[in-house]
Amino acid sequence: MKDTFEFKGKPIPKPRMTKADAWKKRPIVLAYWDFKDEIRRQAREQGFELGEQYKARVYVEMPKSWSEKKKLLMDGTKHQQRPDWDNYTKGFQDCLAEEDSRIWYACVQKRWTREPGIIIENLPDNLDF
Repeated sequence: MKDTFEFKGKPIPKPRMTKADAWKKRPIVLAYWDFKDEIRRQAREQGFELGEQYKARVYVEMPKSWSEKKKLLMDGTKHQQRPDWDNYTKGFQDCLAEEDSRIWYACVQKRWTREPGIIIENLPDNLDF
């Protein structure tokens, strides 16, 4: 198994869901289910399984409404607005971990980018902090 996974595509944070989402088919929920299918597919193709401890970088696409000047300024900088980083991790942990309760350490960053995606690197089991 590989220790690093690179998801190419738009990361979708896990939305709050209710029982009504089974029949309401809200667009955000449908986008999340599509994201889950795609991240699983790419992980299988890359031979990746999420470990018990990992570090991740979530690359959030800059809005199309931003000027080119602002995009140049913001590319690669910290993403410090909603959605929160933990909503992104809930999304990909649900997809990539058989049982996400076994994950005991994660280090996560969100950054602005032109090319959205996620990079996850499993950390060695013997690594202690």
